[in-house]
Amino acid sequence: MNELLTNSSYFGFVITIILYYICVQIKNKTKNNLLNPLLTCTILIVTILLLCNITYDTYNNGAKYISYFLTPTTVCLAIPLYKQIKILKKNIMAIISGILAGVLANAIVIVGLVKIFGLSNQLATSLLPKSITTPIALGVVEELGGLSSITVFAVILSGIIGAVIAPTLFKILKINEEVSQGLACGTASHGSGTATALELGEIQGAISGLAITITGLITTIIVPIVNNIFFC
Repeated sequence: MNELLTNSSYFGFVITIILYYICVQIKNKTKNNLLNPLLTCTILIVTILLLCNITYDTYNNGAKYISYFLTPTTVCLAIPLYKQIKILKKNIMAIISGILAGVLANAIVIVGLVKIFGLSNQLATSLLPKSITTPIALGVVEELGGLSSITVFAVILSGIIGAVIAPTLFKILKINEEVSQGLACGTASHGSGTATALELGEIQGAISGLAITITGLITTIIVPIVNNIFFC
């Protein structure tokens, strides 16, 4: 029975959908930000794969189809953005400045940590684009000769951490302005952060969706420059 399930080309797809649905229900009932569905679902899937001795390739044989929804889902973020176009126009300079500051802050932190811990240049290059979506990050890293596997891990980790701690940080730091919340989520934690932003409100979700795109564009310009200055 176990082999029948794991050999199915839909095993990874089905188990991911079911576990994610369960995790969403748990989050909705508990209202606990630490129980972010992306985080809890990832932990559950890894646990099941390890306990059942299922290889990642077997799981990904079906789970890879979920990735096909990434592009249309990202495009759908244009809908709330269009609805909030007046707010966008009103705050355009603040939005651009905020995203630019976020991208520069990310680069400065990575450079600082690399120097402190004495990491290799290749590893540093792999970490620089951690706050943008995976497709763009991989394109940048491959062009610069970094390690794509490290980049994927860093992107996923930054997304999960941002999505989990963002609401709590906003409360602690008393950041109540909707545009600011959206900018923080989208600039620091790309798609995962945007999912959290949408839970906070439509304005936050719209601005976060915009931040994903602009952050990606600015990062593709800044990362090669930073890499050439510090790691070449």
